[in-house]
Amino acid sequence: MPVEFQCSEIVSFVGGIHELQLPPCSSQASKKRGISLASKVKFSIIGVVLGLISLSCFFTILYRVRKSRRKPFAVPSLEDPFMNVSYAELFKATNEFSPANLIGTGSFGAVYKGILDHVGTMVAVKVFNLQRRGALRSFMAECEALRNIRHRNLVKILTCCSSIDFKGNDFKALVYEYLFNGSLEKWLHREGHDQPRRNLKFTERLNIAIDVASALDYLHNHCQTSIIHQDLKPSNILLDEDMIAHVGDFGLARFLSEVAHSSSVGMKGSIGYIAPEYAMGGKASTQGDVYSYGILLLEMITRKGPTDDMFKDNLSLHHFAKLALAEGVMEIVDPQLILEEAEVIQGNENQINTRNRMHDCLISMVKIGVLCSAESPRKRMQMRDVVAEMHTIKDLCLGVMIHQDKQVRLQILDEGLSYLRHY
Repeated sequence: MPVEFQCSEIVSFVGGIHELQLPPCSSQASKKRGISLASKVKFSIIGVVLGLISLSCFFTILYRVRKSRRKPFAVPSLEDPFMNVSYAELFKATNEFSPANLIGTGSFGAVYKGILDHVGTMVAVKVFNLQRRGALRSFMAECEALRNIRHRNLVKILTCCSSIDFKGNDFKALVYEYLFNGSLEKWLHREGHDQPRRNLKFTERLNIAIDVASALDYLHNHCQTSIIHQDLKPSNILLDEDMIAHVGDFGLARFLSEVAHSSSVGMKGSIGYIAPEYAMGGKASTQGDVYSYGILLLEMITRKGPTDDMFKDNLSLHHFAKLALAEGVMEIVDPQLILEEAEVIQGNENQINTRNRMHDCLISMVKIGVLCSAESPRKRMQMRDVVAEMHTIKDLCLGVMIHQDKQVRLQILDEGLSYLRHY
């Protein structure tokens, strides 16, 4: 059938290409239909664009909401290198903070072991009991103290969490690397009557003493601002799988510059390890840490804590060890070390030299312990000197020090012993 066109046709040929152009129709009805069709197309395009924009906004908002729920509130004192974890993630990692995962308790909270998805290995989660007075300050103190310090003998912090729990309560926790051999406290003293006493060899005790001294020397002398730990004791010293010691729990730590400009005083630390001047209103100082180290060292050698039942009627661990320097150090040494000494001597050809070398090491360590725990802060050693002398003792213990060098480097200990008798 023939087709009638009411509109004119113009056909042009350009470069071998035919193009059909439809000029405006002369019919009024066709004009109306064209306008209507154009309007529909226009509004359809606008509708599609608006729909796409709406979907984009919806998914963006949804992503941000989920992301905000997943991320806890960031503590200002910790910076970007620390990963973010939520309460829900820690809740899952510790099996809902199960008592079976509890590895320790302290003044401001409890520590649980768990496996965190971010890390994939075992971690230690310190959960703060915010109902206890000072717990919040302890949390912030640890964050601030651990923010910029790195040392092989300090417990490594992985991240922190400041959020809310499932009941809407404030929740704060710190996540540390997990150290598989637990605390020094558990190695020195039995955890319960049904648990066997663990044994620390003499070289292990010596290495632990050097590790702790190195950590304190770093805090006192090699940080941008000197840090005072204020709570050095066996339960705050953790041992890894290689028996390397790591100092932890900075809940009472203070910056020396902060203490210098503060008027507040008061006892900080644990009974038996607190420096005497703190009880008399003295301010925190690095020498207070030195005192705690001296008590710790004597405890490692004698295996008697400063609060042992035998220490009463003005007899302290410090005075007990000081008297032994004059009467016989081997009388106060942990019997386990005496047994170890006998085994070492029996298997050595030069038994006399081996015994004398071990005795010299133990006596020198007791001297350092007594000097560091002197009642007067002015008579205590500096941690940098402690580190040097402890390495000297280790050299002597390993038998690699020549006699002349031994006499020179241990002179400070002999001089210290001479004035110990006069205070």
